[in-house]
Amino acid sequence: MSRVGRHILDAQEARLRQQRRVSSISSIVIGLLVVGLVMLVLAFVLLPALNRENPPIVSYAGPQSENEEVKQKTRSQMKAKPSAPSMSAAKAIVADAASPTAIPVPEVDVSELSPDFGYGDDLGQGWADGTIDGMGGGGTTFFRQSVAAQRVCYVIDYSASMRGERDGLMRAELEKSISQIGPGMAYQMIFFAGPAWVAGSEVKMQGNKTATVTYKGRDYKWKTTGGAHAWEPVGKELKPDWLSGDGSRSKSLKHVKETKLVWGTDWEDALLMALDMEPAPQIIFFMTDGSTGGNMVKLAEDLGRKAKRTHTIINTVAMMQPKAEGAMKELAKRTGGQFSIVRKGGKVDLVPVD
Repeated sequence: MSRVGRHILDAQEARLRQQRRVSSISSIVIGLLVVGLVMLVLAFVLLPALNRENPPIVSYAGPQSENEEVKQKTRSQMKAKPSAPSMSAAKAIVADAASPTAIPVPEVDVSELSPDFGYGDDLGQGWADGTIDGMGGGGTTFFRQSVAAQRVCYVIDYSASMRGERDGLMRAELEKSISQIGPGMAYQMIFFAGPAWVAGSEVKMQGNKTATVTYKGRDYKWKTTGGAHAWEPVGKELKPDWLSGDGSRSKSLKHVKETKLVWGTDWEDALLMALDMEPAPQIIFFMTDGSTGGNMVKLAEDLGRKAKRTHTIINTVAMMQPKAEGAMKELAKRTGGQFSIVRKGGKVDLVPVD
């Protein structure tokens, strides 16, 4: 073989080796790329399955009252631990913080009740019959008149004309009524003759023209300008406080028994004293055995208008006194109250006011 031919053969073999190297490198690169692509696909498919966890359960709990928390703790203590491991594996997170997710809350209109009737002035049903239903507190009776209220004031005649049967009937019925006062009720007793005073006060008469009432260490003066039926306060007027049915009844019962009868009969100032209490009474039991002089029906109309302004019902009792019946009935009618007549012998008639 000539030198030129051999040189050509060597060059061809060199190009062939070069092509083989390029082909091998290309094959290796392509193989690596394929393997990498396969591994990437497997990673997307297999890795999420390997890292799977039980998702936490998040619930929203609104604010709870103290009673609800105690009840829930009691119920949780009574529950047995779950026996299934799959149940205990679930994680629960209870959050009472504000959540970024809006949760629709249904709007429910709830009508507001009139307050604690505590010492409010609202009236429930029963304006027409002298009772106030749904007020809480409790109820009581007085000469066949039944009431339910939180604030009851007694305006009772302790004049000298009550001596004898009237006095005994009045004290017995008043004791029974006070004994029925419930723990949730407020009450007061205002006694009157010529002057008017809160039960438990000391009353000193200076003849038949002036009187001094001492209540909680303060003196209140009274005088008459025209006999037994024209008494009026002089200077600062006495303002009664409410008593609680929780612990005042024993003292009140003692006052009912021991208070002495006094000269005079003037019930206008006693009723005004009751109506001026703060807050005003819801019910007044007003009992007298005599007339107060002058135009009693006109006086009853004026007192009835004032009672309506304070939302006070006045239940009236005429103790064996026909002259007072017209005014007493008118006062009860104007305020939506009840009217009773006590006959001789103690018989009590509940008289319609319409």
